[in-house]
Amino acid sequence: MSDKKLNPKLHESELEQIATRDGYGEGLVTLGEKNKDVVVLTGDLSASTRAKKFQDKFPERFIEVGVAEQNMMGIAAGLALSGKIPFVSSYAVFVPGRCWDQLRVSVCYSNVNVKVAGAHAGISVGPDGATHQALEDIASVRVLPNIALVVPCDVNEAKKTTIAAAEREGPFYFRFSREKTPVITKEDTPFKVGRAETFKEGSDVTIVACGPLVYQSLIAAAELEKENISAKVINNHTIKPIDKLALASAAKETGAMVTVEEAQINGGLGGAVAEVLVESYPVPMERVGMPDTFGESGKPEELLEKYGMSVKKIKEAVNSVIKRKVKK
Repeated sequence: MSDKKLNPKLHESELEQIATRDGYGEGLVTLGEKNKDVVVLTGDLSASTRAKKFQDKFPERFIEVGVAEQNMMGIAAGLALSGKIPFVSSYAVFVPGRCWDQLRVSVCYSNVNVKVAGAHAGISVGPDGATHQALEDIASVRVLPNIALVVPCDVNEAKKTTIAAAEREGPFYFRFSREKTPVITKEDTPFKVGRAETFKEGSDVTIVACGPLVYQSLIAAAELEKENISAKVINNHTIKPIDKLALASAAKETGAMVTVEEAQINGGLGGAVAEVLVESYPVPMERVGMPDTFGESGKPEELLEKYGMSVKKIKEAVNSVIKRKVKK
């Protein structure tokens, strides 16, 4: 992808920062204006999830369920069966966390048109601690048949994801962060569910990232260039259906791969990419993510550093995997 499709201030300190959840709220309002069948539900978290933007403008299509996430998923399934396009909004530890069974049976097994938005995902929830840091949701959702799973990299992509979810028939899950994160894309940056986007070309290694850590991956790649390491960076926002062709092609081009995600490395993006490569074009691979442990309270940047998801750790993973490359 041409750099012209990314924020021209990508490597500048004044890069604007906005939480991805704000893109969800903006996307809901856009959808509400275009489609009268869009309805939004929440479990007493309209302000935090930014669903309140829709609530304020379309109160007749907003349902406050209260702290009853399992009931909320069932209600959403019923609304979908009646022709509506329901968006279920909550923290990712609650949705899908507390209602995985209802998501599995009422939504995915029934293959109904429910959209599930999991906010406050990842370790960067920070001070809220382990109970509110959704790190297992990618793994637990992607095994469910019929559902799409997207992790937008910034506020613009979050808005695009929200709109795309309504346009795509069937179950859909997407996760957002709470903290403000760098805005690295523009309104005209290409986005399509199921298609990975190359944000930087490279020849020595491929960094495959999702969510806000796409930014850290780009910064790591820029620093690696100064060390004569050419890193290709792929924004793999769609975990399911994953872009097998793009991943296999990148593996052939660079011969080594590093995955980066703000989630458990077991079963998450890293697991999904590894499955693709094993079946198509195996290459040495390293995974950057939550290392099979629960988090703790702290500042987001401190937690990313402690649990190995910083720019420094991404660079270390790149250097490690390059040493294992098969020499041609």
